[in-house]
Amino acid sequence: MTATHSRTAGAAAPAGRKTTYREAMREAMREAMRADARVFLMGEDVGRYGGCFGVSLGLLEEFGPERVRDAPLSESAFVGAGIGAALAGLRPIVEIMTVNFSLLALDQILNNAATLLHMSGGQLPVPLVIRMTTGAGRQLAAQHSHSLENWYAHIPGLRVLAPATLTDARCVLAPALADPDPVLIFEHGSLYNVSGDLPADPGPVDLDHAAVRRPGADVSLITYGGSLPKALAAADDLAADGVGAEVVDLRTLRPLDDATVGDSVARTHRAVVVDEGWRTGSLAAEISARLTEQHFYDLDAPVERVCSAEVPMPYARRLEEAALPQVDAITAAARRTLGLGRAEAEPG
Repeated sequence: MTATHSRTAGAAAPAGRKTTYREAMREAMREAMRADARVFLMGEDVGRYGGCFGVSLGLLEEFGPERVRDAPLSESAFVGAGIGAALAGLRPIVEIMTVNFSLLALDQILNNAATLLHMSGGQLPVPLVIRMTTGAGRQLAAQHSHSLENWYAHIPGLRVLAPATLTDARCVLAPALADPDPVLIFEHGSLYNVSGDLPADPGPVDLDHAAVRRPGADVSLITYGGSLPKALAAADDLAADGVGAEVVDLRTLRPLDDATVGDSVARTHRAVVVDEGWRTGSLAAEISARLTEQHFYDLDAPVERVCSAEVPMPYARRLEEAALPQVDAITAAARRTLGLGRAEAEPG
């Protein structure tokens, strides 16, 4: 697959200056590798090429081929090697090019990484971090574009993260590496080029709690990852019409933070869940069910879901855009919960 990032390595932008999501991830890995000799990076093209999406650019030159290891084109093999390294006391970061390709390592992730602690009676923790790109919106067609993180959020024994902001991109890696259990980090491909100002002291990040990115009193927009910018844009549109939308960034998909989501809905009494996964069996369905179970009497309207169309992700740009959750669909769903009439846009 052709990379679309700049090929200029350089050092990551220092904290307190403008940086990108990609550079924030790179800075986090550089810091972790400098701080702990047990940390190493492994995956396809992570070394000389700098990673398919440029996240590891420059790390090979600093840390050498023993700690930035280009792996063969076999996800099952190098994820398995990462599990073995974690069992031996190292702290591997394994990069899988896209979430679709992670299915080739699903046996290793589910049957080994997620279960060994349980099956060994607590004797074999697997402190492994797996990073992978997820999501669509970049015309990479069906084999590179799906959002399958909800599949992994189904699996006990894993922690599943979806950093959506520069601060989270910079700060989730350290606690992930410190976790004795395997941690999967899903990086939405549309976020890599997003730029902004990273706070001078951005961390630490609380992985146990969702984050309220924008307060509001009328409807809760619940989302994560690459859909967060769309939810924030929808909140801006709704605010122009006098509707206060609270935006909740789940941040951690397993375990879900029921308390923060529930507190938001208890304040607003309405919920729209935005999830780039398919609607059937989705993370949005799980959140909707939990809200119904735990906050039925707080809800003044049915929970709305805005998801991707149930088709393999199209290549053609207009078809891809039509298949994905968009700002108009989110605002339309929010309006329905408020009884403001049926807009033309429909949920995915």
